[in-house]
Amino acid sequence: MLLIVAAFIVAFVLLLYMISPLISPKPLKLNGAHVVVTGGSSGIGKCIAIECYRQGAFITLVARDEAKLLQAKKEVEKFAINDKQVVLCISVDVSRDYSQVESVIKQAQEKLGPVDMLVNCAGTSISGKFEEVELCLQQKLMEVNYLGSVYPTRAVITTMKERRMGRIMFVSSQAGQIGLFGYTAYSPSKFALRGLAESLQMEIKPYNIYVTVAYPPDTDTPGLAEENKTKPLETKLISETSGVSQPDQVAKIMVRDAIVTMGLFRTIALFYLGSFDSIVRRCMIQREQLKQADKRE
Repeated sequence: MLLIVAAFIVAFVLLLYMISPLISPKPLKLNGAHVVVTGGSSGIGKCIAIECYRQGAFITLVARDEAKLLQAKKEVEKFAINDKQVVLCISVDVSRDYSQVESVIKQAQEKLGPVDMLVNCAGTSISGKFEEVELCLQQKLMEVNYLGSVYPTRAVITTMKERRMGRIMFVSSQAGQIGLFGYTAYSPSKFALRGLAESLQMEIKPYNIYVTVAYPPDTDTPGLAEENKTKPLETKLISETSGVSQPDQVAKIMVRDAIVTMGLFRTIALFYLGSFDSIVRRCMIQREQLKQADKRE
């Protein structure tokens, strides 16, 4: 009996995998698209910008350090595929003041057009035992890693809804899937992104806007090098079991997942959430019908 059930589950999963292209969003063409990358001055963010630029996108790099932004701009521009492409740099702290973030996103859209894809890659990491991490640092991580993604997303969502198109990527971490020793401050700030992404996806799917969450492993970036200086021994040993990935390879996978199609497990989740999505869509249609009726009156 168990074998029959297992065989049924495997067959069901394979069926979902085969039909996933039919229920996945239409691929986003990066050639000519406007891609905003927060945390784009170094590490994975910069490599994502390069990957999108080499596919013909127009790029807005957002980060705090203006000098690093200008250096990243020069590096990204080397991968142009036509002479029309532009790399715009904006220096702002995406975790501090929503009005500032909203203002700079508006400026970017005025210069390069509506945002087609937003990559929330701004983030930081602090490791240490729970009682040894100062409370102000706990707060800082939530501000940078969580609110630093909320604010840019809020700034682009209205225009995406109006256009009935868009992609939003949240960059979490493997520590955003599994709580680990030494990450009592970091992991919660990354776990929060999953909750935001899944809830937001249900709201905006009827508008043809799709959300992805990336969970990259330890990656060879300046941020990891800085984090390693203060890692507890236990955290170091745990990290060493998975090795260190290269940012350009991680970026390629993340961009592919954001613009092409959904993986198997996302497909299963969508199937499971299908009934919820239909409720959301019906409510949206009813509201639009009521608006039209009010206008006629």
